[in-house]
Amino acid sequence: MRLSKVSFRYRRRDSFVIEDADAHLAPGDVIELTGVNGAGKSTLLRLLAGLARPTAGTIADRPPVVGFAPDRFPTGQPFTVTAYLRHMSRVRGGARWEPWSERLNMGHLLDTPLGDLSKGSAHKVGLVQALMAEPGLLILDEPFAGLDVDTRETLPSIATEVAGRGGIVIASDHQGGLRGLPGVRQWSVVDGRLKEGTAAPAVEHAKATAPVTVAVTLPADELPRFLARMRDEGYRTREIEETR
Repeated sequence: MRLSKVSFRYRRRDSFVIEDADAHLAPGDVIELTGVNGAGKSTLLRLLAGLARPTAGTIADRPPVVGFAPDRFPTGQPFTVTAYLRHMSRVRGGARWEPWSERLNMGHLLDTPLGDLSKGSAHKVGLVQALMAEPGLLILDEPFAGLDVDTRETLPSIATEVAGRGGIVIASDHQGGLRGLPGVRQWSVVDGRLKEGTAAPAVEHAKATAPVTVAVTLPADELPRFLARMRDEGYRTREIEETR
């Protein structure tokens, strides 16, 4: 897969979000994409996935099967999790979603309406629909955000498997969850320009992902629901009784 002088802007008189991007991707590549918020990472991922067309330049030799897991899964759809995944299976020619549902521990979510899912649970649904058809190009936008610990630990092995069968994996990831994989390539978007080999230094990464404790005050009757939601999204919680 090759990007040649790829540029993109939303409207004719707008500034370019992505400008003159050149890159080559080979079967088995795993790419970690970094950059500050608003740098154009999500736009680049949509271009790579074929969900947006370059304003200029070309993207050639994209694998025929693309799996795309967005940062925010669109939950405003009239489906339960099972009904949605069955629908996507039909779209994907009968692809099997059940093994991925089991692997991501989603059994308790299958009868839940999409609109009732937490962000982390919705993200799992997005991952399953991206993985079910064995994509030759797997694109993940902030894949670790809001996930429970077990799923975060599973994702690197999934990326390794996709790459191992000749697929390409590209993940926009400020948490560095794929950074420990052997041979992972580093891309970054800086001022609309795609650069290679520019991952954040390890010290900066450690600071960015270090745990932070936040205290939240809630009415007592709202506490159980709040704690359950936070735990579902992968956060550690602890009740502290306020003293007066």
